[in-house]
Amino acid sequence: MFARELELWEGGARLVAGLDEVGRGPLAGPVFAACVVFPPGLTLEGLADSKAISARRRETLAAVIFRKALAVGLGAASPAEIDHINILKATHLAMRRALASLGLRPEIVLVDGLAAALGDVAQVPIVGGDATCASIAAASIIAKVTRDSLMRSLSELFPGYGFERNKGYGTREHLAALSQMGPSPVHRRSFSPVAAPLLPGMVG
Repeated sequence: MFARELELWEGGARLVAGLDEVGRGPLAGPVFAACVVFPPGLTLEGLADSKAISARRRETLAAVIFRKALAVGLGAASPAEIDHINILKATHLAMRRALASLGLRPEIVLVDGLAAALGDVAQVPIVGGDATCASIAAASIIAKVTRDSLMRSLSELFPGYGFERNKGYGTREHLAALSQMGPSPVHRRSFSPVAAPLLPGMVG
């Protein structure tokens, strides 16, 4: 999975970052982004798209990534920011915050999916990068482990929605809880399944 990084390292780039996000689709909680810079020449077995491996495996790999990486950055955009500027702009905001928190400036950023609004940093968008590019896969793992942990904490603050199980996604359990209790402070009120309970004549 290090083919892209190797190509860039051999071309003279030393600080190559992988950037990915998680949590664009959920009805609750922030959108998270992570950025990972590995030292040139590193190889690391077992990296894969975070959605394709078990939660236990993600936790194990996240610990290894933190040990092996030159730098790891995290960024998030809150439900209120998502509602204010829309999910795409909030995702790019989280990505910029992850880059800013690295503590170093990468020479080039490998981004999962389409090009993102990252300012003047050089980027290479890679569709499906979380399954084919090591640095992006590492970023997806870090972002998901971090967000899942937060959603488990939010389940204790706002019980009844099943955040510890659904991580904010619109499962049948979650939608039923929304219908019965209305949205919590961490729900994205601009998302239609959340907005529906706020309509006149409905609970909320």
